[in-house]
Formats: sequence, structure tokens, C-alpha cells
Amino acid sequence: TYLLTKQMIEAGACAIQVENQVSDAKQCGHQAGKVTVPHEDYIAKLNAIRYAFLELGVEDGVIVARTDSEGASLTQKIPVSEEPGDLASKYIDFLEMEEISIEDANENDSLLKHNGKLVRPVRMPNGLYSFREDTNIDRVVLDCVTALENGADLLWIETPTPDVAHIKMMVDRIKEQQPKAKLVYNNSPSFNWTLNFRKQIIAKWEEEGKDISKYNKDDLMSSDYDGTELDQAADEAAKNFQRDASREAGVFHHLITLPTYHTTALSVHELAKGYFGDEGMLAYAAGVQRKEIREGISCVKHQAMAGSDLGDDHKEIFSGDNALKAGGGKNTMNQFS
Repeated sequence: TYLLTKQMIEAGACAIQVENQVSDAKQCGHQAGKVTVPHEDYIAKLNAIRYAFLELGVEDGVIVARTDSEGASLTQKIPVSEEPGDLASKYIDFLEMEEISIEDANENDSLLKHNGKLVRPVRMPNGLYSFREDTNIDRVVLDCVTALENGADLLWIETPTPDVAHIKMMVDRIKEQQPKAKLVYNNSPSFNWTLNFRKQIIAKWEEEGKDISKYNKDDLMSSDYDGTELDQAADEAAKNFQRDASREAGVFHHLITLPTYHTTALSVHELAKGYFGDEGMLAYAAGVQRKEIREGISCVKHQAMAGSDLGDDHKEIFSGDNALKAGGGKNTMNQFS
């Protein structure tokens, strides 16, 4: 962590985000199979990052501490508790355990004395340990409070859906212990934003006693609902999500991951559909280039963006009047002036 962080800072990074997942079994935050590490391991990473910042003279480097605990059901190992109530003890409390007598223990079983009883933590065939199902939110809160107590500047909580009330519930609990806590939130394309907000609107209308009989709750993504009152209300919720989450849930910074992956795929799809269909070259002329011109997108002059103007400057320096320049009256970039 320390060496990688140093390289990133030397390359210009002013903020470093670090997760509490194990590094050798890392999953996307919105996928299953996530495995977290005990707090002692995570604190060591926070310390390493801060040390790297300070060693390189960056006193205001930002550490973003991310927790994937809401969706994680496994941990890599059991931490060592020195005394009841310490951080390791709190982590152990979250484990799924079964009371057992020493006579019933299997050879090479891992056993603990917990709350005065002999227990066996539930261990998977791969050696990982299971958390109790109802502990995920408590683990998120402890993760965040512990991170802020140990040098983190901002928090990042991965959630299963973009739900302001749910985010607020967790942040409110964190702020009971860390009143100045600030959250970074991932407005992820991994969410089905349309479906999630349609579900939230339907739930809200049901609570208000509104008739929703014309909507099939099992098929809310149907295009039949596009343009309906439900669609309009859901779109308004999506439009206001950032403002609502910042106001209600203390979200300090909204980011969106992978948007250009999706915009590239969609734009290529639209271009190919038109170009190889009835529109022909109009698909590009009107669907791409004309929009670039009207919006003042510099990339419409792709030769210049690739460095031809800069190249001409260098050629002139190197060769003087003998330079063979790309610019001039015959350069098609003049059509875009």
C-alpha cells in the first residue's frame, strides 16, 4: 500500500481511496462474494497512505475510506482481541457462531471463548468466516467511525440501491459519533436508476394510499410506462438525487464511475445502426459532427486535437522555412473555422 501510494502521489494524485476488501479476492462493490478485512489491517493501510503523503511533503492529502461491509458477508480472518470491548472484540461480535462443547469439537476446529461460552465460528470450505446476516449496517457504522478516528478524511459507503433515506440512516448513525463526517457517494451505472426510482415512487404512492393498480410492480422497467406519471415522477427523483442526498444524507461529493464506457457503447451503437441502415452517412453528419459543431466540441477538429498544430510549431523550430507543415490552405480543418 505504501509503495503504490507513493507512486500515485508522485504521479500527481492528491487523494487516495482505499477499500476494506481483501486485495486478493477483490470484487466490484455492487457484486456478491465480497470479503472484508479486520479493522487493524485497514488502519494499517490508512497509516501507510498518510505516511506516504507526509513523506512526500503533501500535508493536505485526502484519504477516502471506503467500506463494502453492507454487501459483504465474509471476512478473511478473525482478529486478536486483547480485552473485552476492544476493536477486535467488536469485530468478532459480528461473526456467525455456534455454541459447542469441547467433546463435540472436530479435530483442528477453531474455537473461541465468547461471552463466557465456548463457540465455533462458522467457517466456509475456503477458510473464510461468515458474518451474521443482521450485522451489515452495524459493521458499516463501525467501519466509518473507526476510519475517521484513524486519519481518513472522507467516507465512501457502497450501497445496494440509490436510496436517500437509506444513506441518511447510516450517515446519521455515523454522525452520532463523528459529527463532521462527510460522505463520497458513487452514483454508479451498476444501479438500474430508472427501475430503482420507479420502485421508490410506487412505494411512496402506496404509502400515501394512491391507486397504483395500473402498474405491474414486477415489470416496472416496461417501456409501456415511459412517459407516464410514474416515469415523470421517477425521472424527477433521479434529477434531484444529488441535491437530496447532499441535503438529507450529508453527501459531500458525488462521483459517477464508468459513464464514458456506457456513452461510448451507446454512441457507437447509434452510429452503426444509422450508418448501416437507411440514414447512411447522415447518421454521422447529423448525429455526430453537426452536434459537435453546434456544441463547440473541440474534437470536431480531430487533427488539431491529435497534435498537428503543435507538430507544425516544432517543425518550424527544427527546419525553419523548409518545414513541411500540416496546416495551411489545403488542410480540411479550415472547413471548421
